[in-house]
Amino acid sequence: MTKIAAITGITGQDGSYLAENLLNRGYGVVGLYRRSSSSNFIRIKHILKHPRLILEEFDLTDPSDCTDIITKHHPNEFYNLAAQSHVATSFKQPTTTFEINSVGVTNLLENIRKFSTTTRFYQASTSEMFGRNYTEKDGKKYQNEETTLLPQSPYAVSKLASHRMVQIYREAYGLYACSGILFNHESPRRGDNFVTRKITRYIGRLVNNKLEPDEKLKLGNLKAVRDWGHAKDYVEAMRRMLAGGIADDFVISTGHSYTVEQFLVAAFNLVDKNYQDYVEIDPALYRPAEVEYLHGDCSKAQRVLKWQPQITFDELVKDMVVSDIQLFQHD
Repeated sequence: MTKIAAITGITGQDGSYLAENLLNRGYGVVGLYRRSSSSNFIRIKHILKHPRLILEEFDLTDPSDCTDIITKHHPNEFYNLAAQSHVATSFKQPTTTFEINSVGVTNLLENIRKFSTTTRFYQASTSEMFGRNYTEKDGKKYQNEETTLLPQSPYAVSKLASHRMVQIYREAYGLYACSGILFNHESPRRGDNFVTRKITRYIGRLVNNKLEPDEKLKLGNLKAVRDWGHAKDYVEAMRRMLAGGIADDFVISTGHSYTVEQFLVAAFNLVDKNYQDYVEIDPALYRPAEVEYLHGDCSKAQRVLKWQPQITFDELVKDMVVSDIQLFQHD
C-alpha cells in the first residue's frame, strides 16, 4: 500500500525538496499551501503533474481546515514546514507569527490526537531557539539537544512554544511526534529576503549587468556566525526522523560555521570580485536582539538516524551563485 505524506509549506524551499524526496521513494504526497491572491508554485512546477501529488488549499490556523485534511487523508506521515519564518518580519508582526507558528501547530497536533493517532508528525523547529546560548566544552562552543534554549526574537519564541507542544503531545498522548532543530539551510530555492539569497541574487544581477547605477548590496551584521547546510540534505534528515523506531528531537546541522562575511568572500570569489567594492552596511538591517553565534552538534542524528550532510559549504555557495547567474541570464 502506498504511504501518504502530508506536507504543509510545500511551495517553500524545504517543502519542495521534501516532496521530491518522498515522491522518488514511492509516496503519495498531499501538498498543503496557504490561500493567497496569487499561488506561487514556481518551486514545484516540475512536479505539479506528478500522478502521486495532490495539492490542497489549507490554513493551519483554522481548526476546521486541520480536521478536514486529517480526516480526509489520514496520512501516514505529516510534515509541518509551514511558518512565518523570517526573523526580521517577526519583530514587525509578532502576533501573526505566533498564530501561525504556535497555535497552528497545536491545531494539527490536536486533530491528529483526536482523529488519526497513527499519523507520525514532524515539526520544523529551529536553531534560533538557542538564541545567544551555547554549550562550551573542551574549548569548543556549540549547540545540541542538551543546550538550554534562550530565544531572542518573536519568531524563536513562537518556535519554542510549538517545540514544547510537540514534546507534550508525545509524552502525554503517546503520539509519534518529532521536532528537527534545523540550523540554517540554504539552496537556490531560498527565499529572496534571506541574507544568503540576497547575496547570490545580487551577484547574479551584477554578472549579467542588471544592477542600477551605483546600486549597493545592503547588509547588516557581517560578523554573525551561522552553521549553513544545504536544504536537500536536511529534508532527508526529516524523512529519517519519521522512519525511525522511536520519536525524538534532533539537531540537524553540519558542525561547521562561518560568518556572513566569509559567505560573502566565498560567493564573490566565484566571480573574481571583491565584495567590499559592492557591499554597504545598513544599520537598519541589524536585529533588535542579535544572535551572534550558531554552531550545531549533530552527533545524535549521525548516531541514531545514520544521517550526515553530503554537500559542503563551498558546494552550497557555488550552487546558489551559479543558479542565480543563470536565473538573471534569462530574466
